Amino acid sequence: MSLKIKKGIPLIDQHDKNGMWGGKFGGNFVPETLKKPIEDLEKLFSKLRKDQSFIKERDYYFENYVGTPTPLIKLDNLTDHLGGAQLWAKVVSENPGTAHKVYACIVHCLIAKRAGKRYVCTDTGAGMQGKNLAMVAKKFGLRAKIFMGVRDLVRQKKNVDVMKKYGAEVVPVTSGSQTLVDAVSESMRYWVANCQDVHMVIGSTVGPSIFVKISGYSTSQISRELKVQLIEEFGEIPNKLKLLNCVGGGSSAYGFWSEFIDYDKKHVSLIGVEAGGSKKSKLHAAPLSNNSKLGVLHGAKAYCIQDNDGQIGETESLSSGLDYPSVSPLHCFLKDTGRAEYTSATDEEALNAYKLVSKLENISPSLEPSHAFATAISLAPKLSKDTILCIDSCGHSLKDSDIIKEKLGFYTE
Repeated sequence: MSLKIKKGIPLIDQHDKNGMWGGKFGGNFVPETLKKPIEDLEKLFSKLRKDQSFIKERDYYFENYVGTPTPLIKLDNLTDHLGGAQLWAKVVSENPGTAHKVYACIVHCLIAKRAGKRYVCTDTGAGMQGKNLAMVAKKFGLRAKIFMGVRDLVRQKKNVDVMKKYGAEVVPVTSGSQTLVDAVSESMRYWVANCQDVHMVIGSTVGPSIFVKISGYSTSQISRELKVQLIEEFGEIPNKLKLLNCVGGGSSAYGFWSEFIDYDKKHVSLIGVEAGGSKKSKLHAAPLSNNSKLGVLHGAKAYCIQDNDGQIGETESLSSGLDYPSVSPLHCFLKDTGRAEYTSATDEEALNAYKLVSKLENISPSLEPSHAFATAISLAPKLSKDTILCIDSCGHSLKDSDIIKEKLGFYTE
C-alpha cells in the first residue's frame, strides 16, 4: 500500500478510526483497563479543540507565561566560518522552561483541570519534561509525580533539583536500562492504577494515539511562529529551506515541521537527526536511520530497535532526551511517505557541534539539538549561499554542563 499525506489536514488528524497513521503506525495497544480512560480523553480533547474559551486560555498562557514567539536568529559567525548555506536557529530554549516541553505541559494541565483531575504524572529522560511539568503543575495548582530512570537521575541532577524545588515528587525507576524507556513504562503503570484521579502526560509524540495528538497539537506552536518569522524576515518562505531537528520521541521535530509539511519537499525539506551513540559502540538510539523493524512499545506500533528475538533492544546515547528505542508514529509515517529524511549523529559529533556553536554564537544548545547542529555543520559547506538551514535549538545546555565538562574539559553557558 502506498502511503500518502493529505494536504490541508494536520498530520496529527490523518489517522483512521483505530488511531493508525497509514493503517500501519500508531494505534492503541493497551490493556482493557485503559480503554475507557483513553476514550474519555479522546472525547474531551476533541471537544476542547473546538472550544474557543479553551483555545483562548491556551493562547493566553503561551503568550504570557511562555512568552511567544521565541527568537529566530541568523548565526552569522557560524555561517561565515563554514561557508556555503546560511545558518539560522529558532531558539525555543529561550522560554522559561528552557525547552519545547512547556507547550504540551500547559495544554495537558489545562485538560487535567477541565477533567477535574488534581494530579498529573509523567516520564522524563533529560529532565526537561519533568522540570516543565513540575513548573506548570505548580502554576495550575496540580500535584506532579515524575518518573525518571536512575541513570538519568544522575546524568541530569540539575533538572531533578528544579523539579523538587517546584514541589514535584520524583520517583526513581530501577527497572530495565534505568533510562527514558523504563520511565515511560512506570508512568503508564501508575496511570493504569490511578486513572480516576490522575491525568497522565507523555513527554513526546509517542504512546497511544491520543497522546501523540495532544503532544503534536501543542508543539505545533513552534512552526506557527516560525512561519510568520520567516515571512517577516524574507518576505516569503525561502525557496531552498531545510528544517533540521533532533529526533528522539519526536515532539519537537513534529512541532517545528507541522506548518511546512504541505510544502513541496524541494521547497522545504525536513531533516530529522537521531542519536547515533558513541563511535566506539554498536549501540545507538536511531531506529529510523538504521531501518529498524516494526514493533509495539508503550501502546503504539512504530519502528523499534529490537534484538534477535524481537524484544525491545538496548540503546545508547550521551543525550538522555534522545535515548529511546522507538519513535513517534508520525515520524514513521513521514519517513515512509518520503516527506522527511532521517539521519543520525554520534555522541562525538554532537559534542563537537556544541563546542563550535557555543564558541561562535551567543547560544548554548543542549546535547539533543547539538545532534541537529552537527548535521547542519556537515551540510552547510556543500550547499549554495541561497540555501537556508534552520535548526530548532529546542533545549539549553545547562542540564548537560557536568557531562560536557567531563567530556570536553570546559563548559560554556
